Amino acid sequence: MAQILITDDGVSFDGTSPDTGPLGGAEAAVVGLAEALAARGHVVTALTRCSAPVTVRGVHWQPIAGGIPDGADLYIANRSHHLIAACPQAKRRMFWIHNPAGYLLKPRYLWPLWRTKPVIVFSGVYHASTYPAWAPSGGRKIVPYGLPEVFRADKTERPPPAPVAVFTSNPLRGLEALLDLWATRIHPVMPEARFLIHAGLGTYRGGADRHRVAIEAALAKADSLADKGVIRRDPLPRAELIPVLKAARLMFYAGDVGETFCLAVAEAQALGLPAVVRPIGSLAERVRDGQTGFVAQDDTAMAARALDLLRDDALWSAQHRAALADQGNWGWDQAAAEIETLLGHG
Repeated sequence: MAQILITDDGVSFDGTSPDTGPLGGAEAAVVGLAEALAARGHVVTALTRCSAPVTVRGVHWQPIAGGIPDGADLYIANRSHHLIAACPQAKRRMFWIHNPAGYLLKPRYLWPLWRTKPVIVFSGVYHASTYPAWAPSGGRKIVPYGLPEVFRADKTERPPPAPVAVFTSNPLRGLEALLDLWATRIHPVMPEARFLIHAGLGTYRGGADRHRVAIEAALAKADSLADKGVIRRDPLPRAELIPVLKAARLMFYAGDVGETFCLAVAEAQALGLPAVVRPIGSLAERVRDGQTGFVAQDDTAMAARALDLLRDDALWSAQHRAALADQGNWGWDQAAAEIETLLGHG
């Protein structure tokens, strides 16, 4: 049993957050890993901008404003340069990042990374490739995000559903381009199909203020296309998304170079929902092209593959079965086991 300390100084969240509202991917990852480490017998303390101490599923959440302890068996600093060199007496150090690593080349990151040499943890091959070989670290490790058990447990096959495509991510992750594609190439061919969007500012818990204008523009565009079969609704807590994803026909998602894992697509795939995506960022790691969905090389292919899945029941069923079988086998317990190996690093 180890004393594990996790710190994050971004938006306000704690272990209750996944059950009370939508949550960003990086925050959901912190909750998932912390709970899995606690379930494996470790004493886990997570310091965030939460408002009050609370213990949830074995994790002790505390306001980071109260100060960071000097020591731990494993210290996990999450994404912020302010946190890298904290906990000076930590026996082992990990720096967990969630965006492409180019920003680590700024002096405010390079200095504490060079000085403390933490193991830097990436979420995939694409993600790791964004950090150059010469840059400082105490090691580099790929640990994909785990998927919550609620997305992995039900392997029941479903009959082909109604022709509904769904988008459940950040509106800035290519939503406006998808809306253009839907309005010009999909709706005219299949006017009975629907494009359901669960997205909004609420997911980011006040952390999206600098992108507010762009996000609101994307959402307004979605609202303007109601006559093209586009339906926009508010974001939901992850557990409440499950019936929405199970009732959908496909995940329609272009992606972004800033996408280093994409929980939205991973969760949909684990539930057996085929996805049509572009080979942007990490998305080619999330979808098995031709088996659990399609990785389309251009707009023409993306529209065509979406129409194929919306109309072809046999194709949909084959990809649905493949996704159920293969895309939900990595959970937070497996990810926590990989993180535990850092306890042996000298």
